[in-house]
Amino acid sequence: MTAHKSDYANIITLPEPNCDGEISIENAILNRRSIRDYLNEPLTLTDVSQLLWAAQGITESGGYRAAPSGGALYPLEVYLVAGNVMNLLKGIYRYRPLGHEMIKVADGDMRNELASAALEQGCVRRGAVSIVISAVYERMTRKYGQRGLQYVHMEVGHVAQNIYLQAISLNLGTVVVGAFYDDEVKAVLKMPEEEHPLCIMPVGRIKK
Repeated sequence: MTAHKSDYANIITLPEPNCDGEISIENAILNRRSIRDYLNEPLTLTDVSQLLWAAQGITESGGYRAAPSGGALYPLEVYLVAGNVMNLLKGIYRYRPLGHEMIKVADGDMRNELASAALEQGCVRRGAVSIVISAVYERMTRKYGQRGLQYVHMEVGHVAQNIYLQAISLNLGTVVVGAFYDDEVKAVLKMPEEEHPLCIMPVGRIKK
């Protein structure tokens, strides 16, 4: 499926997610591992759709998402650094759950720059994509105060595990990367001042 680019903005409408996969949740949990080596093969736009939906996709008409959030305040933002996806231009995209779509932030393959910001970790450079999760802490702390910081960190763990399990169901590998220079990651992704990067998850194809 080819991505659709709006005439009015750099908006990529993603394929509808599949909600009835072939791998059971028990099998996905059993086989979940942190994988840093990937084949030099592209992902599909359907793969990207599933991964982003698992991270923050809307799963109920009331706007509730795939991962739980304290007070349903949803402080997290999700970015895709795309370097090798069929029918998708290389670039940086921000996921927008409402509409299940991506908004282009920047053009070009930025995997090397992201890897440099992540202490030159090869998995970030080799992944077909990297999913970067950031937080706007104020969305949570304005209701819960300092306790909201803990809620944000709990939430990013939920999202990361969803991505892990979805990757297993797609025969993809991923790993949570937490070692990086925050300011450099923010610069690469052109994050606004109020956002703070929390983790990077490179994703790629693995040997069957």
